[in-house]
Amino acid sequence: MNTRTRILCWFLGLLVLPVVIIWCVVAQPVFTSKGRSKAVVNPESLRKHVVAFSQDFVPRSYDDAGNMARCVAYISGCFRQTGAVVTNQAYVAYRKTPCQNIIALFPGQDTQRVVIGAHYDAVPGTPGADDNASGVAGLLELARLLHGTKLRHTVELVAFCSEEPPCYDSEHMGSSHHAQTLAKQRIPVVAMIALEMIGTFSEAPGSQRYPVPLLRLFYGSKANFIGVVGDLSQRPLIRTVKSQMQGSTDLLVRSVSVPSFLPGVDYSDHKNYWENNFPAVMITDTAFYRNRRYHSPDDTADRLDYKRMSDVVVGVYEAVVALASGE
Repeated sequence: MNTRTRILCWFLGLLVLPVVIIWCVVAQPVFTSKGRSKAVVNPESLRKHVVAFSQDFVPRSYDDAGNMARCVAYISGCFRQTGAVVTNQAYVAYRKTPCQNIIALFPGQDTQRVVIGAHYDAVPGTPGADDNASGVAGLLELARLLHGTKLRHTVELVAFCSEEPPCYDSEHMGSSHHAQTLAKQRIPVVAMIALEMIGTFSEAPGSQRYPVPLLRLFYGSKANFIGVVGDLSQRPLIRTVKSQMQGSTDLLVRSVSVPSFLPGVDYSDHKNYWENNFPAVMITDTAFYRNRRYHSPDDTADRLDYKRMSDVVVGVYEAVVALASGE
């Protein structure tokens, strides 16, 4: 190798090395795959849940007392069918509006807690099929999978109210009330997982967008994966969740760990657990970076991919069982 070739190799190495380091920090590659899961989720069950929330309970704004009550009854009924201990957490949101979180508790051998949540309210004037009937449907089917599962740590499923504006990013969020309650009661939270839009997928090139163009280099242009999202401090939890989801089904699982100021990283209920010093991540189809119907009347049930949604729920189940067993 002559001197010119050697210099060129060193130069290319200096260019590639920073990209590799960034990829390892941001994307957290996991090179091993979990064995295929034995858990099964029926896509039709997910579809029925999404149709109920996005067609029967519309509008689903936090201040629509009638439909909020219907949502509470529906979610509570589904939770009770799994044998969980079901309670409602009442609180007052924006403009003194009464709201309720619905909680399903699956007791473990100790008091440590694994929390999984999804908000059931929607932006006024929208059906909210992907945002976030998809997440709530996943939560309900996750409850069904947890029935009879032996757990070391207690698992708590929570359907939140008042996530959308005008309550978003304020103390009026249902998840804020729930996280603060856990903190005040000094309940040791092992992990929190927020299910935020899990139903939109596409194999079309260019269907996936990103807040930073460089990320396309890491993740590609197709919206064919589910994301595990958190800030830099959540890297251990992200790796655990991703490693349990990856390989449990055919679904591609990607993760991102970046500073919290990057747009979209803290755009859901998990942010309120960060504020109370609990480890938390978001499971998402990346919302408006993929779903062009985000917060619009076109976010309807017929546009979701229920097969891949079922794979998401199975993957989350495997992650929850691992976290709740102390792995």
